[in-house]
Amino acid sequence: MNKETWYFIDSGNCSPAYNMAMDEMLLQWHSDHQIPPVVRFYGWNPATLSIGYFQKVHKEIDLTAVESHNLGFVRRPTGGRGVLHDKELTYSVIVSEDHPQMPATVTEAYRVISEGILQGFRHLGLNADFSVPRTKDEENELKKPRSAVCFDAPSWYELVVEGRKIAGSAQTRQKGVILQHGSIILDMEEDKLFDLFQYPSERVRERMQKGFKNKAVAINELTSSPVSMREVSEAFHKGFADGLDVDWQPYTLTEEEDQLVRQLAQQKYESDEWNYRR
Repeated sequence: MNKETWYFIDSGNCSPAYNMAMDEMLLQWHSDHQIPPVVRFYGWNPATLSIGYFQKVHKEIDLTAVESHNLGFVRRPTGGRGVLHDKELTYSVIVSEDHPQMPATVTEAYRVISEGILQGFRHLGLNADFSVPRTKDEENELKKPRSAVCFDAPSWYELVVEGRKIAGSAQTRQKGVILQHGSIILDMEEDKLFDLFQYPSERVRERMQKGFKNKAVAINELTSSPVSMREVSEAFHKGFADGLDVDWQPYTLTEEEDQLVRQLAQQKYESDEWNYRR
């Protein structure tokens, strides 16, 4: 039986606004049946703090620290909490809600899409598993997180190694299409990450940062020798193909498509109205 062919795009390092605009335009083009489902890999230039669609900037984010660390800043079209995109491989998956392999519920769609991430970690030799809340307290923590930091706790079907979160994802559904994107962290700078958020007191920050070490982990903390971005990209290129059971058709945007992405980036994702409106 022939496998379905999806587009695969490796965008390299792009600006924060361009990254979010490209994910949105891929969603639009797939909704319009102009392109098949897509998996995209990308990075960030500069390193960037992205926040979830519903986050309140002035209540949760220390914008002075974002500026002092020379970081980009952008609001995602997806939910979730703040993510420092630095030494990581970022992925996005764009696929129709009515695709035969996609369950109707958000949680179960996470599971299917995240199978590609799971297989990617296994290609790196890491024994990752899906996170599933074991107690009522853990379920409640997912509904009302105590922290604005994404990697502070795993959600349903995110990836964990030895109980610690190793990849974070967020999802939205628009125009009949699922957009899921997320971070696969090679190395993590905890001090820089925790600088970027507001806390009731320094004591609260210290307590949260101390607890964070037991909740999150980066790939190079788990490997006997550091892995390169190229090795990670190759592992997850294979992993998504295995997990989604698809073949790849490499794709590069046309000049016209690239111009549409740049227009959306400028009009929406570079605007204060979008990024700071909450």
